[in-house]
Amino acid sequence: MARLKVVKMQVEGGKASNAPPLGPALADAGLNVAEVVDKINKMTEPYKGHTVTIKIAIDLDTKEYNISLELPTTTSLLLSLAGVSEPSGDPAHKKVGNLGLEDVIRVALLKKPELNAKSLKAAIKTILGAARSIGLSVEGKDPKEVMGELNKGLYDDVLRKYEEEWLKR
Repeated sequence: MARLKVVKMQVEGGKASNAPPLGPALADAGLNVAEVVDKINKMTEPYKGHTVTIKIAIDLDTKEYNISLELPTTTSLLLSLAGVSEPSGDPAHKKVGNLGLEDVIRVALLKKPELNAKSLKAAIKTILGAARSIGLSVEGKDPKEVMGELNKGLYDDVLRKYEEEWLKR
C-alpha cells in the first residue's frame, strides 16, 4: 500500500520559494524542491498578488506528486482589486469601492475553473452579482445596471478582447 503525504499551505501567487515551511516539507518527502517550487509558481502565476492554497499529494515510495490549487474566493479577489479590506454591511445603500469592468472580467477569468458559466458573458454576470452583494460599484454604477448594459451589448468590444483567453482556460 502506498504511503502518502499531503503538504497543504498558502503561498502568494507566483512567489513560492524553497524557504521554510515549503522547502523543508518537500525535502523531507524526498522531492526535488526547485522543480516543485517552479511548477507551483507556474500554476499560481495568474494569481499574482493574491494568496492561494496549494495541496501537494506525494507518494513517498515512488516520489510521484500531484499539485492542486484552491483559488481565492471571489469576494477576496474583488475586494483586493477595489483596494477595500471588507464588504459593506449595507450593500444596497453603502458602496465601499468601485471596480472597472476589466477588473470584473479578470476575476471571471481567474475563477473560470469554479464557475458553471458556459460563456464569458455569463461568468461576468456572476461576478457582477457578487460585487453587488458586497457593496462594490462597477464603472461607477450599480452592478445590476452594468448587467443590463452588458445584456444590451454595450460592452461587446471589451468582451471580444478577452474571449480567446476565456476559451483557452
